[in-house]
Amino acid sequence: MDADLIIIGSGMGGATLAAALAPSGKRILIVETGERMQDSPDAVDGYAIHGRGVFRPKETWLDGQGQPFSPGNFYYVGGNSKFYGAVLLRYRESDFSPIRHMGGTTPGWPIPYAELEPWYQAAEEMYQVRGQLGDDPSEPAHSGTYPFPPVPDEPEVADLRRRLKGIGLNPSYLPLGVDLDRWLERAKIGWDGYPNTVGGKMDAETIGIAEALRHSNVTLLTGTQAIRLECGTDGRIVAVHVVGPEGEQRLEAPLFALATGAVNSAALLLRSADEAHPNGLANGSDQLGRNFMNHNCSAVLAIHPFRRNGTVYQKTLMVNDFYETGGPDGEPLGNIQMLGRVTGPILKAGSGLPLPVANAISSRALDLYAMSEDLPDPESRVSLKGDQIVLDWKRSNWAAHEALVARLKKELRRAGYPIVLSKPFDRRTPSHQCGTAKMGHDPAASVTDIHNRSHDHPNLFITDASVLPTSAAVNPALTIAALSLRAADHIRGKDWA
Repeated sequence: MDADLIIIGSGMGGATLAAALAPSGKRILIVETGERMQDSPDAVDGYAIHGRGVFRPKETWLDGQGQPFSPGNFYYVGGNSKFYGAVLLRYRESDFSPIRHMGGTTPGWPIPYAELEPWYQAAEEMYQVRGQLGDDPSEPAHSGTYPFPPVPDEPEVADLRRRLKGIGLNPSYLPLGVDLDRWLERAKIGWDGYPNTVGGKMDAETIGIAEALRHSNVTLLTGTQAIRLECGTDGRIVAVHVVGPEGEQRLEAPLFALATGAVNSAALLLRSADEAHPNGLANGSDQLGRNFMNHNCSAVLAIHPFRRNGTVYQKTLMVNDFYETGGPDGEPLGNIQMLGRVTGPILKAGSGLPLPVANAISSRALDLYAMSEDLPDPESRVSLKGDQIVLDWKRSNWAAHEALVARLKKELRRAGYPIVLSKPFDRRTPSHQCGTAKMGHDPAASVTDIHNRSHDHPNLFITDASVLPTSAAVNPALTIAALSLRAADHIRGKDWA
């Protein structure tokens, strides 16, 4: 199977890279472990997804104590984006510089925000982001506008917006890759994790893969898992070994891009160790797998016993008043945004409450999501025990997250919600995973250069969240897409043979 470029993984990074390079005429092969998601009753069943975990893979990883757990990864065309909430937020400009947090100081990025801004703009246009500028005090500079107006508030969220403004906060519209009319065609569903199958969610499959496959030079190989990369004596990657419907194969190309997520990309490179690279490929710095980050997150329910929440899709609002300040000495606390609708069955799955009680709470609650930055730590890492993945997440900056949740609860009570409940998200779920192959200028202290290319292997790019030097406190999908477009521009027109 001849190819000029093999992309491993069809999530946000791999799909965006493929779409950007498809017009070049390069023969591109996308290798994806999973198949295309098929519509089914379970796809519109919140308890099936969040309670029974019907779409989760039948695999286990080990945590830092050696205990097995089921990871929150998904293997389908489009990767984890099939289950994301389609929030497409830019990092704030301050995120690219070192920042003093309650839990330590971030290292900043090797490039400034201005370098990535044109690619953010291109990614917003590619993924058809709905949004509005001018209301968010933390909004970085934009070279253009959002391609579509924001998804409108339903009445209950509009009331929340008025109440938050009334107590002096600055609620703004959440940038979304959602065509709401199409989203709701399949079912009147508003919860995160809905794997919309009719094109209403702008995910890696419906946008990136669909655009790439419009070109005859792009091939998608599904049901095929990459086992290891093979390195030649000159340091170039010469092949990827895969297992699929036709058994084991060795696929060659002059150029490779790895985009299977921060955990699996690190694991694949570690698994590819050879005599010349006993600690894994792309690991001359000993940083591969290190600096794993995963946002500190909590669900926060604002309840009024005499007001019902009749919304279908409530995820239209965010608050960033505490993004760059709010801590005891002015430290950042994080981002607040609406959570997808927490229905009674979903609340039952997450809390163990009897369904009648969960339904009663859900019907009177507005659901919010508090998210704080996790700081890079070399001891927070992905490693292998045999062939099994070990994810030892050293959660950091938790005091800032507790302060954010406490502040949010206080403000919601001031806004007229007398009962406010919160619950942290499971630390074992790597939904915003990043950082295991960080980019940087120094090959001795980073895994890739500023164009996502491996320092150790000149024809290997990594285009997923692995390369993020910091996690910031916003959803990472748009930053992955922007970096992938920038990497594609670097690759385009060069002879990699």
